[in-house]
Amino acid sequence: MKLLRVGTAGSERPALLDAQGTLRDLSGLVPDIDGGLLADEAALGRIRSAAESGELPVLDATGLRVGPPLARIGKVVCIGLNYHDHARETGAEAPGEPVVFFKASDTVVGPDDTVLVPRGSVKTDWEVELAVVIGRTARYLESHKEALAHVAGYAVAHDVSEREFQIERGGTWDKGKNCETFNPLGPWLVTADEVPDPQALSLKLWVNGELKQDGTTAEQIFPVAEVVRYVSHFMTLYPGDVINTGTPAGVAMGQPEPKPYLRAGDVVELEIAGLGRQRQELKGA
Repeated sequence: MKLLRVGTAGSERPALLDAQGTLRDLSGLVPDIDGGLLADEAALGRIRSAAESGELPVLDATGLRVGPPLARIGKVVCIGLNYHDHARETGAEAPGEPVVFFKASDTVVGPDDTVLVPRGSVKTDWEVELAVVIGRTARYLESHKEALAHVAGYAVAHDVSEREFQIERGGTWDKGKNCETFNPLGPWLVTADEVPDPQALSLKLWVNGELKQDGTTAEQIFPVAEVVRYVSHFMTLYPGDVINTGTPAGVAMGQPEPKPYLRAGDVVELEIAGLGRQRQELKGA
């Protein structure tokens, strides 16, 4: 299933994109798409049955904003330097264990919402990423099979980053990762049954129409199953938590000087095969 949330910011309603590409209203079945829903197999079953029967009301998508596909996100766990080609382009050694950091859940915005370039920023960068959405409470998972059984679905994430704040201003990466609007998510939460192999997904990102990133999750140093298993040994993962799993080569930081960092007025578009497409115009904060 392709689950999404539509409407003005803060007032989104749950919806579904059916197999024919028709937008359907879920608000008569469930109050929202969140961790509670993802952990409720009976509720998900009702949605599947209603979708297959064609009985869900049609929504007019004209002019309708698409919000983040998940409400009330608990935490956004991020994995850094998780693609072989990205590590090479930045001159970094491939890590021996996953590099873990966090984004605040309030950085999450809709897939086509405006991204704000922070005040004083000179190195705002782009990163297309596969987001993993947790559907069952996970702690101390032992196997990759067990890890994937705890995944509710997948989405497109844009891990916007300010490299000067991240690397040159001291401390941890958090200052360059948690600026307002720095995690567009969606358009859809695609349930795990529609993604048989999360290591076989193509990722692309364009800036002002120019292709910048063209990668595949096959390049991940730590695959999705290992990331979920590993993280569960350091923190409990709950339904509705999100893991951003890293970005492939092609970021601005990896380009020759002068590096083409983002500025107000730029337009970024990104997509992952089967998971949808995002588009953001950048403006000054």
